[in-house]
Amino acid sequence: MYTSNKPGTTPCACTTIKKLSRVLGRTYDEALLGTEINITQLAVMRCISRREGEPLARVAHELEMDRTSLYRAIHPMIRDGWIVLAEGTDARSRSAKITKKGSQVLIKAGKGWDGIQERLINQFGSRSYNALMTELNRLADCAEAASV
Repeated sequence: MYTSNKPGTTPCACTTIKKLSRVLGRTYDEALLGTEINITQLAVMRCISRREGEPLARVAHELEMDRTSLYRAIHPMIRDGWIVLAEGTDARSRSAKITKKGSQVLIKAGKGWDGIQERLINQFGSRSYNALMTELNRLADCAEAASV
C-alpha cells in the first residue's frame, strides 16, 4: 500500500469517484440527447417504476438520496406529466406512479441508455465491469462502516 508523509499524495476515494461520476454523467447525458430526460431523471424514474406504490422514502433510500433532494428531482417530472404523486401507506408518506407519458419517455431514453451501457461495458470489458461494480459496492459498504 502506498503511504506518504506529504498531505494529499494518496488518491482520495471521494474525489476520484466524484470525478468519475461527472464524466459518466456527461457521457450518459450525451447518449440521452433528444429524449427529454437526463441520466439522473432516468435513474429516479426507473427506481419509481421498480417501487411503484411504495413510499418515496424507499426510492430515496435505494438511490442514496435524502427525501428533500428526491422531491426536488421529481418536481420537474411531475410538472411535465411523467409521474404523479399519490398518498402513501400513512398520512406522512407519498408514493409515485409513472404516467403513460412517462412510460413513453422511459422507453425512448432506454434505447439511448442501452446503447451507451453496451458500448461502455464492451470497451471496459465485461469481467472488469462486473468486478468494478462489486468493488464499488464494497467500497460503499466500507464508507458506511467508517462514517462517524
